[in-house]
Amino acid sequence: MQASDLEPAVRRDLLSLDKGNAEAVARHLVMVAQLLDEDPELALAHARAARQRAGRIAVVRETAGVAAYHAGEWAEALSELRTARRMSGGAGLLAVMADCERGLGRPERAIELGRSDEARALQGDEASELRIVVAGARMDLGQYDQAVVTLQTAELDPARTGSAAARLFYAYAEALLAAGREEDALTWFMNAASADLDGETDAEDRAAELSGEGDDGVDWTAAFDDDDDDDDDDGDNEDEDEADSAGAEDDSAAEASEQPAGSAERSASSGEKSADSTEN
Repeated sequence: MQASDLEPAVRRDLLSLDKGNAEAVARHLVMVAQLLDEDPELALAHARAARQRAGRIAVVRETAGVAAYHAGEWAEALSELRTARRMSGGAGLLAVMADCERGLGRPERAIELGRSDEARALQGDEASELRIVVAGARMDLGQYDQAVVTLQTAELDPARTGSAAARLFYAYAEALLAAGREEDALTWFMNAASADLDGETDAEDRAAELSGEGDDGVDWTAAFDDDDDDDDDDGDNEDEDEADSAGAEDDSAAEASEQPAGSAERSASSGEKSADSTEN
């Protein structure tokens, strides 16, 4: 692990530090990037160490906020991202901040962020990520139809592929399902599965789960159990006929050989990828 592994733009932000300190901070930031997914707690420890050495540099505070977010430290993440936003200007990681508000049990504030002037300035994938978070906040409040409407944009094009498209389609399918529109949800889980080229979501499993439930409303397990009961009844009638044709001694033998009807146990099978930004 070398400080040179850090992105050039980030290294330039560290030029205001003395050389030795800049080298140490850069190494901590590299470790954050390497550990963020596999060990978010350790990544956060490195981010905090970098913040202690260079707390006045916006990219360091932003990195600390992202690391805290991945570690589930919502309040710390929100504080760091707000600070980075004040220092550097711009919208910053608005979707992550909104998702932190959700994590803190404040979905109304996430929705407010989605209505801000900075949010209106977002475009492309950044705008989609924020919409996903705001839709999630709507669902937190039980506003399922509003969540569906929130995600209905031009970006909702089933011809798109890639991670951003898959996430958007998946979120839309979830909102549709919560709103009771199962057929539409199935369609968009399938669209998400097609767009998810890297297998980041479980959209394929969700689609299989929905399509496997059946649309005819028949309880097949109960139907099978009824068939078993009918078979057992037929067997009992045959035994009774044989007993009638035999004599009193055969009757007692038949009664001794009869067994109570059994019932077979059956279970239905069903199928089973987390959300940012906070975006959280």
